Amino acid sequence: MKYKINLTEQAETDLRDIYEYITYTLLEPRIAAGQLERIEKSIMSLDEMAERYCVFEREPWHSKGLHRMIVDNFNVYYFVKSDNKTVNVVRVLFGGRDVDEQFKMTDF
Repeated sequence: MKYKINLTEQAETDLRDIYEYITYTLLEPRIAAGQLERIEKSIMSLDEMAERYCVFEREPWHSKGLHRMIVDNFNVYYFVKSDNKTVNVVRVLFGGRDVDEQFKMTDF
């Protein structure tokens, strides 16, 4: 049975920010489109075997079951609810960002 994929509002904002940064700051709209496509394709692949990626190693997120999937230079953070076959993507961040600082602004 396939998992349903949900993106939080924050994850959608993260994706939009990634696209806009690459397009307007780095002036690389083709690269931005390709990067967004790879991230979105990877997210959608979580509909099968959603727990195949490791649980994020830092506390308190490890205890909460937060998974991390690496896509190029970006990290996709998500929770898996096996009981109702749902994946909730909560953040998509550049790998160089301060995760602790970013998660302070995230309600999960």
